[in-house]
Amino acid sequence: MLSNLAHRPIRTLLSVLAIAVEVTMILTLVGVSYGTLDGTARRARGVGADIMVRPPGSSIISLSSAPMSDRLIPLLAKEANVTIVTGTVVQPLEGLDTITGLDLDQFSKMSGGFHFLEGGAFQKDNDVLIDEFYSREKRLHAGDTVHLVGHDWHVAGVFESGKLARMCVRLSVLQQITGNPNRLSQIYIKVDDPSHIQTVVGRLRKTLPGYPIYTMEEFTSLLSINSVGLLRNFIGVVIAIAVVVGFIVVSMAMYTAVLERTREIGILRSLGASSSMIFSLLLKETLVLALAGTCTGIALTYLAQWSLEHIGHSGLTQETVYVWWPIAGVIAVTGAVLGTIAPALKAIRQEVTEALSYE
Repeated sequence: MLSNLAHRPIRTLLSVLAIAVEVTMILTLVGVSYGTLDGTARRARGVGADIMVRPPGSSIISLSSAPMSDRLIPLLAKEANVTIVTGTVVQPLEGLDTITGLDLDQFSKMSGGFHFLEGGAFQKDNDVLIDEFYSREKRLHAGDTVHLVGHDWHVAGVFESGKLARMCVRLSVLQQITGNPNRLSQIYIKVDDPSHIQTVVGRLRKTLPGYPIYTMEEFTSLLSINSVGLLRNFIGVVIAIAVVVGFIVVSMAMYTAVLERTREIGILRSLGASSSMIFSLLLKETLVLALAGTCTGIALTYLAQWSLEHIGHSGLTQETVYVWWPIAGVIAVTGAVLGTIAPALKAIRQEVTEALSYE
């Protein structure tokens, strides 16, 4: 079996690479999806809030600009058991990047403030704070200039990742630049005791009907692939395409192998080899190709992850999702086995005399 694969190294290598690309495509997509959602959840938890208020009609991953009035801030601050209320403006940029406007004093009271690795807090209206991930990705440091939202910003500080956003500017400045004065994208609320969170949420849902209001625990739990229907469906489509690609490639490779080995199969049949033996032989070769392709695909996933971090500058974060390794392997093996059935049936059904006379 192995000698048959080694006898045609180019075809074997191409088959392994095709299956590897299938596996890499699945694992990379899943890794980027998990990385994006987990990063959002981690930054949300880093705010230190207990409750989040979102604009009416918005989804948990909506990047809408600023549809809420900041008059809600003093209204919510009057609620019993509420200690701190602060709002932010989120402006989408290229790709999945966003820039966030915030009241740094209120945010610091709620979260404990940023931990600066370089520089410090805002000093001027054109100051921007960036996290270490964005700093490394764009090769920026405190004192540099970066062009965002049609403006040049002075990098005042680089902070440790994991709090609120990757880029932050003064709230009032971003409101003016984006044409959203006195408007907010979301509101964060801190209560005096964790035992009061659900009580406050219940009151706020009556006070602000139509506004999505989440506890932070609830909000972060919703940031999963299974909860985001659009992302789940997209992954399903990509996996289906990957299976079709694997099916076609393996089917073509095995069909060619059967044609090339017609005479060999005829000899085996004349020597008494059963149909099940021939089918088993072809199936074993397919499994070897699929397993080799799966291992190669997993290795290529690390290359894709390194490329996203150091070459692509795409703003995407890819996680290594180990639980998907066997899933991707099963998908690859299934596609490969399905692609082998037709060529194997052709080999089994060949007449011995016809096979022996094949040139």
